[in-house]
Amino acid sequence: MTSEHRLTISTDAHGHTAGWAAAELEAALEVDIDKSAAAFFDIDNTMLQGASIYWIARGLAARRYFTTTDLARFAWQQARYRLLAAEHAGDMSNAKKVALAFIEGWRVDDIERLTEEIFDELMAPRIWSGTRALAQLHLDAGERVWLVSAAPVEIGRVIAQRLGLTGAIGTVAEVIDGAYTGRLVGDLMHGPAKADAITQLANVEGLDLRRCTAYSDSVNDLPMLSAVGNAVAVNPDSGLRRAAREQGWEMRDFRTGRKAAKVAVPSTLAAGLLAGAITTVLAARRRRRAG
Repeated sequence: MTSEHRLTISTDAHGHTAGWAAAELEAALEVDIDKSAAAFFDIDNTMLQGASIYWIARGLAARRYFTTTDLARFAWQQARYRLLAAEHAGDMSNAKKVALAFIEGWRVDDIERLTEEIFDELMAPRIWSGTRALAQLHLDAGERVWLVSAAPVEIGRVIAQRLGLTGAIGTVAEVIDGAYTGRLVGDLMHGPAKADAITQLANVEGLDLRRCTAYSDSVNDLPMLSAVGNAVAVNPDSGLRRAAREQGWEMRDFRTGRKAAKVAVPSTLAAGLLAGAITTVLAARRRRRAG
């Protein structure tokens, strides 16, 4: 694992790593825990219809942190980006800078409170029931289940808690005195970083990755899928579908016709919406300070 990639797992109020959700504690009383096997689920379009950041942006817009006009403008920018360019190091670096500018000065408890509200309002109805059932099968077998996402770890932690999963691994921002500093701890939890993270977790928790399972919709997660003994493509994009066929991996697609087309929109526009949110919030802060 490189020095740029550091693993952060959701914790409970006492700071215990890989904290167990209440629902899993209850299940643990009935099922022997398999300490060598676990499951790892991507969030966006794998566990959740669309992108988690998109729904957070929608919820913040409803609370007037920024406007729907800002959402539309930056949604178009992201659509243009997706049509003209593939992800590369420069794009991820810019995304990191923008995200850090957005959260600087925000308190962690405020972000978590808003995420909980928005999850209950907008995200819970959009959890893929099929993927949730797959996660439950692992829990019922005594395995632990982690979400692994490029989304901020606070978002992953809320989703994991709400779904009764073990915990979450995600992008981590530095926090001092309960507030974000605007600096990142390690790098974005994206691509190879996910594979590094679950490998580190396996070392800490005594997992045998050959007995573990990973689920994702994106070809970007090939490193994570290749790091485990059982890889499953869920609602796969075209690149992952090809790779899954070549590797003989299992595929599960819970999308159908028109529903799939609707789900694709928030996923494609997510990063642009986040950029719009960031720009608007920062502009408002500058106006208030100037006043």
